[in-house]
Amino acid sequence: MGKGQKKPGKTLDFKTVCECCDCLGCRTLHPLASIVNLEQPDLAEDAVKFEFYAVLVIEEYPGGCGCCGRKYYDYSEATMVFLMPGEIFRLGRHNALPPKGWLLAFHPDLLLSTTLKSHIGNYTFFSYHKEEALHLSRCETATVTCLLERIEEELHHAIDTHTGTILSRHIELLLDYCSRFYERQFITRENKNKALLGKLDILLRDYMRSGRLGRGQLPSASYCAAELGLSAAYLTDLLRYETGRTLDEHFCVMRLEAAKRMLAEEGRTPREAAFSLGFPNVQYFSFVFKKVVGVSPGEYHGPRN
Repeated sequence: MGKGQKKPGKTLDFKTVCECCDCLGCRTLHPLASIVNLEQPDLAEDAVKFEFYAVLVIEEYPGGCGCCGRKYYDYSEATMVFLMPGEIFRLGRHNALPPKGWLLAFHPDLLLSTTLKSHIGNYTFFSYHKEEALHLSRCETATVTCLLERIEEELHHAIDTHTGTILSRHIELLLDYCSRFYERQFITRENKNKALLGKLDILLRDYMRSGRLGRGQLPSASYCAAELGLSAAYLTDLLRYETGRTLDEHFCVMRLEAAKRMLAEEGRTPREAAFSLGFPNVQYFSFVFKKVVGVSPGEYHGPRN
């Protein structure tokens, strides 16, 4: 959709980087990558769809308090949102895009034959919700700005056989720094995160009591995340950062704790405990139980004094 084809109240679909640059008033320096200054007139549409990777750097602006999930315990110098190809972005009720900031756009084809192509999936924040954005300090913002300037400098260089590799490495370095900054944000949000994990444990305990485990229905990351108002990727990363475990590993630990109570306090048999807690068979339950607890379910008589 080019200029003159925009429809109020609709989603503006940017199918190519060139189309994005043209609509946002930016000169196309490379057909597969660009950095766009977002100081442009408001779009008629209320949302934007990017058919390529998009990284938004939103600078603080009047009325932007609470932008993209920012709370009082977060930094407020700038905010970053990471979008997968095909994702729709809407800043708020009155803006499709931020009135001040930068957009790094790069097409998946840019990554062909580069190291970034093989592990861009490791940057899980591309699957976070907008409300799980990265909020930067002044120092972090300066680092991001410097890295964007290096990308822009390469974009102004004449295209040659090295261009794709160099651009992808600059982008990869930016994403690596964003991984570091997200880990810092997990530290900044330590109290909030512990509260979220407390809610997760309550949710999982309720799930165990619901009887669904006996029907072989284990809780998925997407189910738990939806119940907590999070993306599955953010919940998975948060749990791994705080506990070092995946959701399956965390839930297995909780089930084994429940199994110990069943065996010692309720007099359940190993078979009954295995079935009610969703283990596929008593043999597997016994194997996992002995590996973690140190004795078989039949030998377990409660905690030692």
